[in-house]
Amino acid sequence: MNHYDVIVIGTGAANIITDAAQRQGLRIAVVERDRFGGTCLNRGCIPTKIMVTAANVVREMEEARRIGVYADNVRMDWDVITRRLWHKINENSAIKDYYAAFPNVDVYEGTASFTGKKSLHIAMNDGTAQDISGDKIFIGVGARTNIPDLPGLEETGYLTSETLFGSKYPKRPYDSLLIIGGGPIGCEFAHVFNAAGTKVTIVQRNVRLLPKEDEDISAFILKQLTNHGISVRLNQTTLSASVKDGKKCLTVQDKATGETTELYADEILVAPGIRPMTDLLHLEHTDVRTDDRGFIMTNEFLETSAEGIWAIGDVNGQAPFRHKANHEAEILSHNLFSDVPPEQWRWVHYDIVPAVTFTYPEAAHVGLSEASARKKGYDVEIAVNHYSASAKGYAMGLEPGDDDDGFVKLVIDKKTKYILGAHIIGHEASILIQPFVNQLTCGFHTIAPIHEDIASPTAQMLRALPLTRNLAPNPVYTLSETMTPHPALSEVTMWTRYYYEKK
Repeated sequence: MNHYDVIVIGTGAANIITDAAQRQGLRIAVVERDRFGGTCLNRGCIPTKIMVTAANVVREMEEARRIGVYADNVRMDWDVITRRLWHKINENSAIKDYYAAFPNVDVYEGTASFTGKKSLHIAMNDGTAQDISGDKIFIGVGARTNIPDLPGLEETGYLTSETLFGSKYPKRPYDSLLIIGGGPIGCEFAHVFNAAGTKVTIVQRNVRLLPKEDEDISAFILKQLTNHGISVRLNQTTLSASVKDGKKCLTVQDKATGETTELYADEILVAPGIRPMTDLLHLEHTDVRTDDRGFIMTNEFLETSAEGIWAIGDVNGQAPFRHKANHEAEILSHNLFSDVPPEQWRWVHYDIVPAVTFTYPEAAHVGLSEASARKKGYDVEIAVNHYSASAKGYAMGLEPGDDDDGFVKLVIDKKTKYILGAHIIGHEASILIQPFVNQLTCGFHTIAPIHEDIASPTAQMLRALPLTRNLAPNPVYTLSETMTPHPALSEVTMWTRYYYEKK
């Protein structure tokens, strides 16, 4: 059995940890069961935003007539989009080659499962097997689509984000598409295919689209998607799937009225949420605890309940965003592989993780919604400003009262005047949210335990201090601890610090 200083399972954000350990000359095992690069590169942030950006331009050109610009026959060239999309996805092979070139790194292409507290069996993709063990193990295996237990679905056939960017990628946009799920994934794909000319219907179990957004944002995006011709059916129970007259059919029931309806389309996309990949790990052979959904429980230092095992990214059940996973990986790299004393350790703040849904228009937020702030007992004040109130908004053709006049909504603590949350919907909301992320990140922070019963001796000591950090707004290093939504253009400014730190 090969023994390693570090084992990294998953090659998404966990690559940051691999890089940090490699710079220290440690012996490392990298394990990947699928394409290198993780969800973001292969079926998440990057390929979807290539499609979304094209869809946005279609919408912008259609709307340009209100500022005196006309474009006839606006359409997507699906072949060009496809070529650019797969060119980027196929960079995953370069990631594998990069790590394989290091003499102190062994790359295992296969599925890892624990056989003991620090030992793993790897069922290699080539049919062979390997057994390894390690001192430090980092789990970054991600998550996959949570397929509902829906009668007839398997027989009918369906898409997920995994298969859409895989064997079922369409040669042309569908004529019609049913999407199960009105969260960020479902709404983004609805926007893309709608702009490509597909007749799209969203079937949403919740009474709102984007239910994790502020209620005003949810209402606004519902109006916009509907205005663009997307059919949205809220508060629906999906009863069954079938094939009828050559079309795929979903039978749905309105939870308020009890009315049953059959919906037809060429294809069904399933996007109701995600489930962790932990079922493949056989964590029962370790001391790693999971919650009732199967997500690995971690504390503010990304420690699991097992000594010497950490977990980052979607698999720990916190915000399922690449920028959050990157942030976690950078924290571990700093704490464990940069030779700093524990008193200089960093920890994660999940209350200031920005989120963006790349629909048209974009929806972005950081911090508390109005409802959640009131639920926490704050005496809340609200400030709202519309795009049309600015000179740039007018230049874009927005007038007060327009259906698509986006806005910024601030949730403010009346007593302290502190911003509790910022919510934006409209053009480039992914960029406009960044100043609020920076503002909430700066200042004096005291460690806030997550899962207090999960704590190594070092974590217990740092909690007892308590550990504090003062992040002033001026130092470039504060940017290292500030998240920026991925993939937004704000990364151009925020990531400039990487080039300074590499000097």
